[in-house]
Amino acid sequence: MSIIWNPWHGCHKFSPGCQHCYVYRRDESIGKNPAEVVKTASFDLPIQKKRDGSYRVPAGETVYAVMTSDFFVEEADGWREDVWRMIHQRKDVQFIIITKRIVRFGSCLPDNWGNGYPNVTVGCTCENGETAAQRLPIFLSLPIADRFITCEPLLSPILLEPWLESGKIRAVIAGGESGDGARVCDFDWVLDIREQCRRTGVAFHFKQTGLHFRKDGRLYTIPRPLQQPQAQKAGIDLEASPDAPCQN
Repeated sequence: MSIIWNPWHGCHKFSPGCQHCYVYRRDESIGKNPAEVVKTASFDLPIQKKRDGSYRVPAGETVYAVMTSDFFVEEADGWREDVWRMIHQRKDVQFIIITKRIVRFGSCLPDNWGNGYPNVTVGCTCENGETAAQRLPIFLSLPIADRFITCEPLLSPILLEPWLESGKIRAVIAGGESGDGARVCDFDWVLDIREQCRRTGVAFHFKQTGLHFRKDGRLYTIPRPLQQPQAQKAGIDLEASPDAPCQN
């Protein structure tokens, strides 16, 4: 069980993976401007309390932060300090931040970040080989306690092994693109990433097939409710090798 916390909403497109962003599809369907970044009523969710004085987000919970925007989007620069303060206050909660803007990470940290808050896991998105080559050297240079790579939407083969060999990456997630206009995800790309993870002892999770999924040269159209179950049926997930501990 996990909680999604969106202290702000809205984002401007940043890279090829943003082309068919689900937030844009959803907002535009109701006449809302998805590029307008606004603070939400859930801004202070981690420190909100019930009438009995207990936190609405209980201790031990996992919270995915900023899933309808990007944690490091420029328009939120004035709000991020307060968000970091809440994350630091709730040391009893694990926060997960997934970003395409890892290039901004180093300039957006709180003064007490040190080598990383122990209760913050950071995921860097790499949707193709070019974005991996641009982002991963930066990602590995940053002081982060726990980190993973997410190849979603997976748009091409990706060479990850040089960075996986660093011992700093705990896991890799791969998945195809969903929704109208979705681009093809090829199972061979998924298997290649899995093999790179196997060789380096990194955990791997195949999250979803995407709408247009190519396997053995045949193209399948898979409805949204079946994309995750079909990925699970492939049975290709890997646990991290005990001989390759993450060294952050």
